Amino acid sequence: MPARPLSDTTLRLIDAVREALSGCSDVQERRMFGCHVFMVNGKLCMGVEDDELLVRLPPSQHAATAETPGVRPLSAKGQMDGYFFIGPTAYATRTQWQHWIGEALAFNPQAKATPPRKRKPTPALTPAGTPAPADTAAAAGDHTRPARRHPIFGEE
Repeated sequence: MPARPLSDTTLRLIDAVREALSGCSDVQERRMFGCHVFMVNGKLCMGVEDDELLVRLPPSQHAATAETPGVRPLSAKGQMDGYFFIGPTAYATRTQWQHWIGEALAFNPQAKATPPRKRKPTPALTPAGTPAPADTAAAAGDHTRPARRHPIFGEE
């Protein structure tokens, strides 16, 4: 399914965050959690979803921050402590805007980076196109059924 186009409001908010982070040396942008996020020093720092600002703050301040008007946690189930959506009413003034940007940037050096996911190795194929034995048990005759590969993936 193609991505839906971003609204003018969202694009303006993305540009505002981009400008706020212009003084940071290592900033990357990507899609995550259905948002346009900004990674600072390899860690999620801020993002934009529609007209809301996503910020990453200290998990120890989660309960107090969640009580702020115009702020809602990223996860209603409490699985993402420290991640908040900030509504337009909570960043409407320059002082409010600078507060959220400053708090997210201040926490970034202490935030833990999520390690890259390790991909499972794909089994090697023999010249006949069948999976090669993965270990000595399979080589000794203890054959387990190899995972079927969908034909759409071909010879990856």
